[in-house]
Amino acid sequence: MHIIDRRLNPGGKSFANRQRFLRRARAQVRKAVREASSSRSIKDAGKGGEISIPTGGVHEPHLHRSREGGVRDYVLPGNKKYIEGDTIPRPEQGGGQGSQASDSGEGEDEFRFALSDEEYLDLYLEDLELPDLAKRQVAGAKAVLWRQAGYSVSGPPSRISVPRTLRHSMSRRIALKRPKADEINALRAEIEKLEREGGHFDELQTLRTQLEQYLARSKRIPYIDPVDVRYRRLESNPKPIARAVMFCLMDVSGSMNEHMKDLAKRFYSLLYLFLNRRYEHVDVVFIRHTHEAQEVDEQTFFYSRETGGTVVSTALFKMAEIVRDRYPVDQWNIYAAQASDGDNTSSDNAVVLAQLKDVILPICQYYAYVEVGMDDEDDHPGAGEPSTNLWRAYRRVAVDAPFAMRKVRHRRDIYPVFRELFARRPEGVAAEGG
Repeated sequence: MHIIDRRLNPGGKSFANRQRFLRRARAQVRKAVREASSSRSIKDAGKGGEISIPTGGVHEPHLHRSREGGVRDYVLPGNKKYIEGDTIPRPEQGGGQGSQASDSGEGEDEFRFALSDEEYLDLYLEDLELPDLAKRQVAGAKAVLWRQAGYSVSGPPSRISVPRTLRHSMSRRIALKRPKADEINALRAEIEKLEREGGHFDELQTLRTQLEQYLARSKRIPYIDPVDVRYRRLESNPKPIARAVMFCLMDVSGSMNEHMKDLAKRFYSLLYLFLNRRYEHVDVVFIRHTHEAQEVDEQTFFYSRETGGTVVSTALFKMAEIVRDRYPVDQWNIYAAQASDGDNTSSDNAVVLAQLKDVILPICQYYAYVEVGMDDEDDHPGAGEPSTNLWRAYRRVAVDAPFAMRKVRHRRDIYPVFRELFARRPEGVAAEGG
């Protein structure tokens, strides 16, 4: 079998080859991206870079000769020592034939290559979405879908409709009675026949006159005229995009030490990166609270220092106020994510539960709570440790509500917990855990 590839080698061929490779090794590349994310800083969370995958996970397609079929010619070397049926002794050990272990060398080889920022983010945030996003109202559309919308008499050459053009050409030729090629050929054959036979002067003159009329008519009526040409017409169809708002609530009181604040910032940095990457029309509202709450910008939310007491209900009241003023429930999908160390004024817990049950959860599509704590690897955090008063209060509302809660003790746990909170799940399924 001979295969001859006559396709041109375009300048961008390497890009297509790269995309095909990423599709083949997608599982290994995705795993490598998620492992690399645990050791990255906040600023580098969305940047591309080099990753490594095992060479065993890279399978290149190749052609090989089939073992069956076809005509085969073999040239076998002869020998002076053995004949058919002789037993060949096993070769002595050595010369690289043994199976003994070596005391030097590397382990499994790795294949290293660089991912762009776009490719890294696509793999990093794959399979994540805002749960139960309802299309309550469309927010104007940047995304545009093009669909077939009949035919037009003008357009670019790439959209010429050959079947439609030929149909119009045939209709015009039939209506104008353009002579067919078969009719002209038959008339010529008849004239040649009469010329060979001789005589038939009058009949020949009539046929020659008819042939001249046919040829003149064929020139006046072309096979395809510009009026026959039709182009496929496309029209834009705006793609509906649902509007959503994500409220980010964070405790910045004195009980939150630098390690806890760092965990909360990492969680919200990942959330902010996810929202800006995956959704065009999602507003993000940042609310910080101590004994009082305030709406702030992104820079203040992540990097400003503040101390004070802890009254969680102030953040919930502030969120409800902003919803009433700017985000009507019948027009917006409302989400909330809260980060706290679990401390709260004891007298405020009842107010928090009432505000959640009566106001916040009825208007929310989803509410995620992340409780940050001290990193203590020797004590295996999360196993048998006492629950905070806020955690115990939230457990009461997490049963039959769109509410999920998780605990985080180390920065390596941020991404797994984030995936659990925002992974795709069947509608109506809530998540709870520690």
